[in-house]
Amino acid sequence: MLNFHTDIEFEYGVVDRLSPRIRRVIANNPSPFTFTGTGTYIIGNGNVAIIDPGPLLDAHVDAIMNALEPEERVSHILVTHTHLDHSPACTPLQARTQAPIYGCPPPKPETFDGPRLEEDADDAFKPDHIVADGDILRGDDWTLEAVATPGHMANHVCYALREEKTLFTGDHVMGWSTSIIAPPDGNMNDYMASLERLLTRDDELYWPTHGPCIPNPKEFVQGYIQHRQNREAQVLARLAAGDTQIKSMVAVMYADVDKNLHPAAALSVFAHMQDLVARARVTCAGKPALDSDFTLV
Repeated sequence: MLNFHTDIEFEYGVVDRLSPRIRRVIANNPSPFTFTGTGTYIIGNGNVAIIDPGPLLDAHVDAIMNALEPEERVSHILVTHTHLDHSPACTPLQARTQAPIYGCPPPKPETFDGPRLEEDADDAFKPDHIVADGDILRGDDWTLEAVATPGHMANHVCYALREEKTLFTGDHVMGWSTSIIAPPDGNMNDYMASLERLLTRDDELYWPTHGPCIPNPKEFVQGYIQHRQNREAQVLARLAAGDTQIKSMVAVMYADVDKNLHPAAALSVFAHMQDLVARARVTCAGKPALDSDFTLV
């Protein structure tokens, strides 16, 4: 069972010192997808790295700059993935710091005939340096390793601060909620593989981009995996009960959830269905779609 971490004390626009090498400023963009807002991390002292500059809010970019000491400079701007609450502020931040931007280009998913979530993709994002799994970035007192974690989005990357055995998990693992896996950007098979990968690492603390830290990372990741396995079992149970369409499944599986969130729930169920079809557990006529009729194999 997942025990969420939701306690967080902060003030918008004010920097908080989280460890000798980690500071955070939270953007004023709370929503059902961002919790209290986007947490932008400042890594190191002297020459610093910025992780996830956040949404296109002038006040937040000002707050990031104001969080720096007078003698400090930004040497790296890093992005975990290109949803609109993570990467757009790279452009104004780079204009003020001249720091190069590191990340992966926006994926180009196939044409998708369905609803999109609030956290749409930042298709304008263009990194100066494309990061690959295992890449090492260094500053005066910090070393960050890129850890590829596709799933929530195809270009999702976590960053490991080696000196503190800390992983900045973006939206891959969050303490306040499970992560949304929504096609066309999200892929359930990739996501589950990325979760399993985290279990092989020795990180002692996670800092997601939204919400508080996760102090028990492996136990929490196991809870994430179990949650997805439970959702898959629910989907298979609905199919066994005779439901063939995602809409009817969502009405039962999410009966106690605000109906305004049912479109997002349908995308999550669709991600599970795509995975089940790929694994030959479920079949449908033609390419899987939100309105396909699905049956058990």
